[in-house]
Amino acid sequence: MKVLVTGAAGFIGMHVSRLLLERGDEVVGIDNLNDYYDPALKRARLDQLTQYRKFTFGVGDIADRETVETLFAREKPHRVINLAAQAGVRYSLTNPSAYLQSNIVGFGHILEGCRHHGIEHLVYASSSSVYGANTRMPFSAHDAVDHPVSLYAASKKANELMAHSYSHLFGLPTTGLRFFTVYGPWGRPDMSPWLFTSAIVEGRTIDVFNHGKMRRDFTYIDDIAEGTVRALDKVAAPNPGFNTHKPDPASSYAPFRVYNIGNHTPVELMTFISTIETALGQEAKKNFLPMQSGDVVATYADVEALKQDVGFEPKTTLVDGIINWVSWYNVYTNLT
Repeated sequence: MKVLVTGAAGFIGMHVSRLLLERGDEVVGIDNLNDYYDPALKRARLDQLTQYRKFTFGVGDIADRETVETLFAREKPHRVINLAAQAGVRYSLTNPSAYLQSNIVGFGHILEGCRHHGIEHLVYASSSSVYGANTRMPFSAHDAVDHPVSLYAASKKANELMAHSYSHLFGLPTTGLRFFTVYGPWGRPDMSPWLFTSAIVEGRTIDVFNHGKMRRDFTYIDDIAEGTVRALDKVAAPNPGFNTHKPDPASSYAPFRVYNIGNHTPVELMTFISTIETALGQEAKKNFLPMQSGDVVATYADVEALKQDVGFEPKTTLVDGIINWVSWYNVYTNLT
């Protein structure tokens, strides 16, 4: 297949692109290489992909309609994985326009490109943050998610609604993937694994929010990449048992699906920190702080639907994942 991957220079985008390339697919990547975090890391990720003969890349912003229209017309991809987005919960509190442009306007352009160019399947990144104020555990894709606690979460919920409208109106198969706290090699500097690891190595104090009373369903990047590619292969189809009197948010009478991708093993934040400390052989200096706006206390993924429909569930243990993460971090930071 020829697969268009937006956000190809991103953390998840690089790993998904590499997995597609390793199995022989052709990948067309696009990314705007913005400065939300150091673009040098994004270029280093791209260096991992340009080694593959079937990888092509262009700098571009999906929020620009003409760029997206030209890309679809020129490349004629068979399927699309949309991973381009303005990421981060806390950043959305101070820079809402970035989320509206990339996550709403940009996603609309991707949907239009898919609609007008006969795309076989669109897979797009949603987020565990859509569960918002919901405290029922584990989080199920079959539950309503109508109470987001950040604009980032609201934009991802909006993506799911927009995708359903295109599945309904134009028969476009769409699959949304709610990622749960992704970590691993080539991760983002604004996320806790990098923030904690760099602070411990440099002897700085780490901020521990909600006084450490947080739980996260940390999910290793290789599991996320494999789940995404497997979901791409399983083209969304209508649910023959869909009940319009009691609609299931995770499926539809249209070719529409939503799945959780999480390790379904929530970990206490203090356990996560101690695992990093063990891997580094250093103890962290901790600054305990109250809960931050936009955060949730816990995440926990129900992945039964993913197992049944796609035949996959994440399995990498936290200890193995953190060892791999710290090993990569040490090599990368020594090189840079």
